[in-house]
Amino acid sequence: MQPIPPADVGLYRIGELARRVGLSEHVLRAWERRYQVVQPTRTPSGYRLYSEADEQRLRQMLRLVQRGAPPAEAARTVLAGPPADARGPLDPAVSRLLSMSRQRLRSALLAMVEPRAQAVLDEVLAAAPLETAIRRVLLPVLRELGVGWHAGQVSVAQEHFATAIIRGRLAGLARGWGQQSGPRALLACPPGERHDLGLLMFGLLLARRGWSISFLGADTPIAAIGSAVAAQRTDLVVLSAMDPARLDAVADELRELGSRVRVMLGGPGATERVSTCSGAELLTGDLIDSADVLSAQAR
Repeated sequence: MQPIPPADVGLYRIGELARRVGLSEHVLRAWERRYQVVQPTRTPSGYRLYSEADEQRLRQMLRLVQRGAPPAEAARTVLAGPPADARGPLDPAVSRLLSMSRQRLRSALLAMVEPRAQAVLDEVLAAAPLETAIRRVLLPVLRELGVGWHAGQVSVAQEHFATAIIRGRLAGLARGWGQQSGPRALLACPPGERHDLGLLMFGLLLARRGWSISFLGADTPIAAIGSAVAAQRTDLVVLSAMDPARLDAVADELRELGSRVRVMLGGPGATERVSTCSGAELLTGDLIDSADVLSAQAR
């Protein structure tokens, strides 16, 4: 086998790259051919050489596919650039598509037409990175439905239907999010709190930034969280609540938990008063900002 010249240190043959990433050479070639997710150079003798940037793009695409994203969608997300792109200006055509998709998704959810809602979600997730989909479509739609529910304009059935559809789609993207090599976050809602969809989104955003996620979800006793912390390496516990009373009721338990692991509170129920009583930190900013801040701190 011809050795790689010294000038190409840091470059890999296809077999080595496939081994490092955990893909077969057949799949790697297919992703290169179909999606152009890697851009090899060639030696004078015609051998393909792949860079560390190629390796990182393949790892990111593989993570997305393992969480349930179709390969074409995963490739578009990777090639769209880093998560920070969600803050930058969108292509005008994509911006118009997302604006229309937001209205169409809201209409499909209120009409409780599952195939139409799924088709709109397909369109949104294929057109934009997850951060952009959350910020510009999913969260606005959920807020609009919540306001409508409080005003008596959206029924319990419609609200539950919408939550189930979006939850199911996001849960598919969460596949494999506990296998990352980064810091581990344990996410849960306190006893009595059943609204964990925002927490699920937050877990996905952390996972895209390299965190390993343990998701306990709604209505979790603090003692159970403590047991999970003791059973596995945990760098951070995040609790989310809509109602401050849910966190007030477990303030003493949270203070004890905080003596063993970093605890942060999020959601509308996470107030300065609750933070002071429990000794836990507050997440500030929106979901994406919070994920960025925590990831920067973890570096």
